[in-house]
Amino acid sequence: MEISEFIGTIGLAIDVAGVIVILLAIVVAGIGFARGIMRGLAYEVVYRSLRQSIGRGILLGLELLVAGDIIRTVAIEPTFTSVGVLAVIVLVRTFLSFSLEVELTGKWPWSRDRAEAG
Repeated sequence: MEISEFIGTIGLAIDVAGVIVILLAIVVAGIGFARGIMRGLAYEVVYRSLRQSIGRGILLGLELLVAGDIIRTVAIEPTFTSVGVLAVIVLVRTFLSFSLEVELTGKWPWSRDRAEAG
């Protein structure tokens, strides 16, 4: 096996891990949601927990997907075109991560430190 094929396989494995993390987060959050409903907890509380759990799973999965893209693009084929495509992918995924973080916490990421310190 050639080194570029090996690195490509590693990048693909990290991508698969990212997808698995997202799927597992959805399943685990769904089970937690069902348990909360069966225990008679308030729907709003259980629903918020569901959204936060899925959001955290998506954030972690996106991080793994970005890592897989970086490994495959930079290590295998570092052309200007492939690096440009990688930059666009990273920008889109970073925007998604940023949006999810704001949605989950209700705060700007940089304002969290001030709120916790004060």
